[in-house]
Amino acid sequence: MKCPYCGFAQDRVVDSRESKEADSIRRRRECERCNKRFTTYERIDEIPYMVVKKDGRREKFERQKVLSGLLHACEKRPVSAGKLESLVDETESFLTESPERERTTTEIGELLMSRLKTLDTVAYIRFASVYRDFKDVREFKEELEQLLTAKEARKAGG
Repeated sequence: MKCPYCGFAQDRVVDSRESKEADSIRRRRECERCNKRFTTYERIDEIPYMVVKKDGRREKFERQKVLSGLLHACEKRPVSAGKLESLVDETESFLTESPERERTTTEIGELLMSRLKTLDTVAYIRFASVYRDFKDVREFKEELEQLLTAKEARKAGG
């Protein structure tokens, strides 16, 4: 931290206090060259993680929105809230690991669907029907057939 009076880069912290709103830390500093005191504030970097929609719009990532979609897909299904919570945690981690601080809804949707497929196939189909926006019964049937074929292949191989 440079002293605002003489520009010297060495100082010591005399006092630290949390702000009233608890969103920053106020520090009183003293320059080691001119001995003048000055105040600095520390805040958390709040650049939000973004989700790029199919039409190119960008929205702030909302954890609750993902959880709400999963809860809807898993309604009346034997999937615990803990498993859904950890799936949302995994999705959030996927987003935070992105160097650009953003991911597409396609990437996020595919991650969620791959995890739901192993948790509960009915919840997976419900989620996929909304996410993939099936246009007609034929598309829905094709998805079910792929799911059944994969399930039969696992039974035959294992």
